[in-house]
Amino acid sequence: MKRYAFLLGILILAACGRTGEGAYELDAAYTYLGADFPLEPPLDYSSTAPDYITRDNRLDGDVDNRKATLGRVLFYDKQLSLNNSIACGSCHIQAHAFGDTSQQSVGLDGGLTSRQSMRLVNTRFADLPAMFWDRRAMQLRDQVIQPIKDHVEMGFSGTGDQPSFDSLCTKLSAREYYTQLFDWAFGQDGVEINEQRIAQALEHFVSSIESFDSKFDEGLVQVAAVQNPFLNYTTAENNGKALFLAPPELNNQNVRTSGGAGCAGCHRPPEFDIDPMSGNNGVDKEAGNPAGFDTTNTRSPSLRDVFGPNGGVNTPMMHTGNFLEFTTIVEHYNEVIPDVNNRTVDGRLVRGLTSVKLELTSTERADLEAFIRTLTGSNMYSDERWSTPF
Repeated sequence: MKRYAFLLGILILAACGRTGEGAYELDAAYTYLGADFPLEPPLDYSSTAPDYITRDNRLDGDVDNRKATLGRVLFYDKQLSLNNSIACGSCHIQAHAFGDTSQQSVGLDGGLTSRQSMRLVNTRFADLPAMFWDRRAMQLRDQVIQPIKDHVEMGFSGTGDQPSFDSLCTKLSAREYYTQLFDWAFGQDGVEINEQRIAQALEHFVSSIESFDSKFDEGLVQVAAVQNPFLNYTTAENNGKALFLAPPELNNQNVRTSGGAGCAGCHRPPEFDIDPMSGNNGVDKEAGNPAGFDTTNTRSPSLRDVFGPNGGVNTPMMHTGNFLEFTTIVEHYNEVIPDVNNRTVDGRLVRGLTSVKLELTSTERADLEAFIRTLTGSNMYSDERWSTPF
C-alpha cells in the first residue's frame, strides 16, 4: 500500500508559498515533512441517504472514496484555470450549498457566466441526470468538465488564443502531488492524467455532496406519509407543506378556488428534484440582460437548502439570478404572466396565454416560505469531506 505525503503537505502549502505561475512549492513541503503521511484510510464518501430517497442517477454505483478524494482536490485547485485564479469551488461555495452569492459568477479574466451558478447539493438524487439550467450536459460527468473548457470561466477552451484541455492535463502531470494522487485514486502506477479521469474524479466528488439532516427529514421518519402533518412542525410549516403538495382547484377563469399551490407537481418530494417533464417557468430573460430572451431553461436544482442555516437565502435564484428573496419566487408563481413570444411555459402554470392565478394570501405565502425553510440541513456546510484541502 503506497503512502503519500499529501494531506498534511497540502495543509502547509500556503505557508510554503508559490513559484512561477501559481505553482505550489511542493518540494519544499515534502522536504519539510521528512516522512510519508498516510492517505489510508480515506474519508468515507458513501451516501447516507435515508431509505425514502429512491431517485438516484449515478452511473456506476456508490461513490469511490479515493476518486472522490482526488475530485475534492481538483474541485478546489485554482490551477485548473488558465491563469490559476478560478477553481470550481470559487463559484460553488460550501457555505452556500455549493452555489454562488453573485447573480452571475466571475470568470478567469473578469467575464461573467451566462447564467447563475446552480447549487450542487443532492445532484445525484434526481430522476433527471442532465445538468445546467438548459440541460445541455447529459449527465454530471459531462457537466464538471464544461466550465474548465469554457473560454469565460476557466479558459482551457481551445478557442482563440486559449489552449485546449490537453494543456491542462500536461500542466497537472507536471505537479508531483497529482501524479501520486492519480496513481493512488485509480490503483495503478504511472496512470495517465487525462480528461476522462479528471471528469470521473470530479463527478465522484460532486455526486457525494448531500443534505438529508433537515427538519423535514426529522419529521418524515415520524409519520407514515409525507402528506400527514409532521409532529415536529409548527402550524405554519404544516400548512405550507399542504399548500406545496396539493394541486390547485381552478374555476373556468383559471383562478384557484381551493386546493394548494401545486409546487410538488414540478419539485417532487422527498428529493425535491425537478420533474423531467417540466417546461419553461416563465422566467424568460437572459441573465444580466433584461432585454434578452431565453426560454431554454427547464431544469432547476433541488429545493433543499434554498435557505442557509443562518436564515438567509444561499444564492440568488432562477437562472437569471435576479430573484434575491424567496417572497419574489412566490410572487412569480402566484401568477405567471406569459409572454406572447414564449410558447414553452409549463402547462401547469398557464393555459395557453392565460395565467393560472393562485391568488395566495399573505398568510399562505408566509406558510410556503416557512415550509421551504424546513428543507435546510446543517452538516453539509461544515463537513470536512467537502471542504477545501488547501
